[in-house]
Amino acid sequence: MDEKERALYIISVAAELAGVHPQTLRIYERKGLIEPQRTEGRSRRYSDRDIKLLQRIQELTNEGVSLAGVRLVLDLEAELEEAAEEIERLKERLAHARREIVETEKRVHRQYRRDLVPVSKAVVRVRRT
Repeated sequence: MDEKERALYIISVAAELAGVHPQTLRIYERKGLIEPQRTEGRSRRYSDRDIKLLQRIQELTNEGVSLAGVRLVLDLEAELEEAAEEIERLKERLAHARREIVETEKRVHRQYRRDLVPVSKAVVRVRRT
């Protein structure tokens, strides 16, 4: 498990780190903005990633974005991040394909050199008209 995903903080600590009231975290959870992990006793536990998300939610709400708007912004940011990751994967595949093309061209060109025959040894047919 990624260290950022390790649920360490109880709700009161998470609320303090995010700069909100614990009840606000419960509201965010009911609205589907955050999903803390749960202990066997069903207590909420928040990770560093959750705290970062809570801070982002606070940033947006402080700018006047409604919770419904926050949900849309978070979804769009997640899509944008996924798209950026896909672009990086495609760039890597493209670079790999380009390297393969260069190697194939080199092999083909080496083959051309083997097929070349010096003019002095070439047999030339002359057609008489």
